[in-house]
Amino acid sequence: MDGMRAILIQLDSQADRDANIAKAVAMVKEAINKNAQFILLPEMFSLRSDSLSLEQKKDTIPGEAIEPLMNLAKDNNVVILAGSIYEGIDGIEKVYNSSALINQNGDVQAIYRKMHLFDVEVGDTVIKESNTFVPGKEQVVTEVLGVKTGLSICFDLRFPEFYKEYFRNGAKMLCVPACFTETTGKAHWEVLLRARAIENQCFVLAPNQVGSGQKGVMTYGNSMIIDPWGRILARGSDCGEELVVADLDFDGLEEIRKKIPIS
Repeated sequence: MDGMRAILIQLDSQADRDANIAKAVAMVKEAINKNAQFILLPEMFSLRSDSLSLEQKKDTIPGEAIEPLMNLAKDNNVVILAGSIYEGIDGIEKVYNSSALINQNGDVQAIYRKMHLFDVEVGDTVIKESNTFVPGKEQVVTEVLGVKTGLSICFDLRFPEFYKEYFRNGAKMLCVPACFTETTGKAHWEVLLRARAIENQCFVLAPNQVGSGQKGVMTYGNSMIIDPWGRILARGSDCGEELVVADLDFDGLEEIRKKIPIS
């Protein structure tokens, strides 16, 4: 493939799952009307809430959040990355933080379960994802319209060797759906995304949440599409729900790799 139109959906998902899914569906339709070929949603696109129990948050793949996207992908011949959901695990209380890649036939082609959990202090707030989530066990390289693509989620971004393994396995796109916080986002989001693009000579596609996230910690927005030279092709705002659109030039990627071989 010489080119591809990628559209990120930047959301402010909150505690009403039905409303979040309806909004995601509406924005996917808007992206389709803008001739998207690959549409990406952020981490926890269907639900962000501290008020619900973990049992109330659980979903399945396919399930309530994923099935409407499968229908849209099939009906419109597009690929959709369902950023992530709380995927229930049989027999235990904890869940996976899981991203599903839906192909243009409407099938769930790949599932990536977040490997690096966000156990940190943000300002005066302690966030410990390991209280809720089980870490995934394996990286996932899949194909999007014939282009090898590495899947990841949010905090994975801080582990460069994780993405280098994707490069070694032929990836040309890296997906980073996120709920990246405002505090860390201002300091590190752009720097880390551009670094992962440059050091792996890949397009980086990073849809982020805006608004209040876990424990009231604000998320940063600034969803970005970055090319293999580290240039920001498109960027969202820090305060609104919106589409972030760019056309990816894979011939240009090959030129960069030819001129500066790093393999």
